[in-house]
Amino acid sequence: MNKGKLYLIPTILGKETQEATLPSTILKSIKEIDIFIVENLRTARRHIKKIYREKDIDATTFYSYGKHDTLSLEEDFLPHILSGQNVGLLSEAGLPCIADPGSKIVEYAHNFQIDVVPFVGPSSIILALMASGMNGQNFAFTGYLPIDKSDRTRALRRLESLTKKTGQTQIFMETPYRNHQLFDTIIKVCSNNTKLCIASDITLSSENIKTKNISEWKQEKININKKPTIFLIN
Repeated sequence: MNKGKLYLIPTILGKETQEATLPSTILKSIKEIDIFIVENLRTARRHIKKIYREKDIDATTFYSYGKHDTLSLEEDFLPHILSGQNVGLLSEAGLPCIADPGSKIVEYAHNFQIDVVPFVGPSSIILALMASGMNGQNFAFTGYLPIDKSDRTRALRRLESLTKKTGQTQIFMETPYRNHQLFDTIIKVCSNNTKLCIASDITLSSENIKTKNISEWKQEKININKKPTIFLIN
């Protein structure tokens, strides 16, 4: 019997954006796949039902790989694949395995020569870079910066120094309710001529993406509290 495949299925970044941001291949995969590994069971069920209303959620198998979940790849994943069943991997938002722990599942699949099929979908990181006007030939995603003020300051200085030496765009993010704290630290620590892009609510009707020098941002009043936001400096 042929092995099943692991499909990497993107998720929307904001409510009611599925028609604008998800291609038809994702609808087809949701219709045909009955086993999913998901970051959050509740939101994944809701997301799948919105994409394909006829989906029988009760007859669909879900395994959670969230922060507090224990997923046994040997027991919960491998038997399905080896018996010829396809499995879908969904993140909470955006692309699986990008700023997401799903890469461990993909690594495991490769160890058993299982085909991995990535689908096109929205990535706040890449969309922010595209719209920033910053260097898209050389960039790095750092993820979350340290919460401790002194550690965060050191991290920002290191990233800024790297952009000055190499021209590499530095991309990072914060938990939405701490966005303003990060913004305040950036404009205090970084040089006036450093460029900062703030990209929030990407793909939503409230989307706002602006790139300015730090000196210009110091004159701005912004509201990014609790808004999913990507920060870029160059």
